[in-house]
Amino acid sequence: MLTLDAHLDLSMNALEWNRDLTRPVAEINARENGLKDKPDRGNAVVSLPELRKGNIGLVVATQIARYVAPGNSLPGWHSPEQAWAQTQGQLAWYQAMVEKGEMRQICNWEELQTHLALWDKAEDKSKEAVGFILSLEGADSIVNLDYLEKAYEYGLRALGPAHYGPGRYAHGTDASAPLNAKGKELLRKMDELGIILDATHLCDLAFWDALEIFQGPIWASHNNCRALVDHNRQFSDEMIKALIDRGAVIGGAFDAWMLSPDWIRGKSTPKERNVTISTVLDHLDHICQIAGNANHIGIGSDLDGAFGSEQCPWDLETIADLQKIPDLLQQRGYSAEDVQNVMSGNWLNFLKNTWR
Repeated sequence: MLTLDAHLDLSMNALEWNRDLTRPVAEINARENGLKDKPDRGNAVVSLPELRKGNIGLVVATQIARYVAPGNSLPGWHSPEQAWAQTQGQLAWYQAMVEKGEMRQICNWEELQTHLALWDKAEDKSKEAVGFILSLEGADSIVNLDYLEKAYEYGLRALGPAHYGPGRYAHGTDASAPLNAKGKELLRKMDELGIILDATHLCDLAFWDALEIFQGPIWASHNNCRALVDHNRQFSDEMIKALIDRGAVIGGAFDAWMLSPDWIRGKSTPKERNVTISTVLDHLDHICQIAGNANHIGIGSDLDGAFGSEQCPWDLETIADLQKIPDLLQQRGYSAEDVQNVMSGNWLNFLKNTWR
């Protein structure tokens, strides 16, 4: 079944983790044997061949680079210009993948229709280009609004203003502040350009400000439910209801710390906590109960978001195992139509309504 994953940090993995994502996952992990510089070394679960194996023909692929002010202990760049340069290196990798025939960039509805037809027609998916829609996670690298226009010109179609900590435009996870003046200007410019607002990572105060100011299309690429795992990274039921009222789709994230209360990084294990793919579906089902239907949920796995098999559902060996989801949903009583919508239909309907 065609699957759309709404959040993958492919270029970050390719450049900062130095992974050749055109190779099989097993080969990537073998090459990392003995490396200790990252907690997920040797535990990768994502590569382009595995996407094809899992019939994941379309992804929302990110650029990401954080600016950190003096005194901010988070990893990041010391100026917005440096952060911009990092995103341009990531863009160059995506462009190289397009040149090689590994990926296909999608910027509008016509291109999306063409890609879906090619993917559906291809008998051998292992040779087909994976489609991607370009997103920016955290807006720190947007030096000023002229740079947002440049980004739109090269194909940026979704943007999350915040990531972790205090940002130049909005505060994110583990931080708290209303949107500043620059953040409000950013949202108005996004509205003007038609860039999708990704509400993921916005702190509560910035979230409510953003929903009031931004009039365009909103989604949450990778977010779970605070009612099930209580943390500011997750959405409260009130936030989920507000997103549903705006026609948003929310993608279920597969990071185990977001799925198991009081997870201890580097100590807790998915097996010990019994974090499974079905645990992710518990969060998606909670959203369905609030919505009264299955029209606002999808997949936004973040399976390459600086973690690997040490911190993802234990019954998932690679990202291709997203294809276990249809059977699990059917066992929960979801209809065939609902299953199709979760795997890709809700995201595609969102894009149809946004781009046509």
